[in-house]
Amino acid sequence: MSRLDFTPYRRSTVGFDHLFDLLENQARNSGSENYPPFNIERRGEDNYRITLAVAGFKPADLDITAQQNLLTVQGKKREDSGDGDMLHIGIANRGFERRFELADYVRVEKADLEDGLLIVDLVREVPDAMKPKKIAVNGQTTLEVVKNDDDDANAA
Repeated sequence: MSRLDFTPYRRSTVGFDHLFDLLENQARNSGSENYPPFNIERRGEDNYRITLAVAGFKPADLDITAQQNLLTVQGKKREDSGDGDMLHIGIANRGFERRFELADYVRVEKADLEDGLLIVDLVREVPDAMKPKKIAVNGQTTLEVVKNDDDDANAA
């Protein structure tokens, strides 16, 4: 097991403890369950897509829950309704739970199931109150052009 050391970054940042803890936990749990396989795609500056391979699952078998900063996708195992005796079982028919940590202001836009792929589209919407703003120094609201004595002499 490899351990990430974020000590140099923790010394020079404030308020990122949650992020570093999240990264360390992900590194610790990275060797765990890898079913179902998935892709994460960036589709624009503020648009993302998660695609999970969920062949054999119907929409009623899937449960998608979005909470603040967490997306959980669960697949419920169905009872096998085969008519004959199975000689080989190569298609996974097991339940799963896959969790994705979401950044602030990322929300689920929609989810579709097509051709055995569950596609979850996400969008980041930063509120206007959280967008960068210019801050005036000493309460000065606007900048004015500074005139010097040579400008006054040329104008006369």
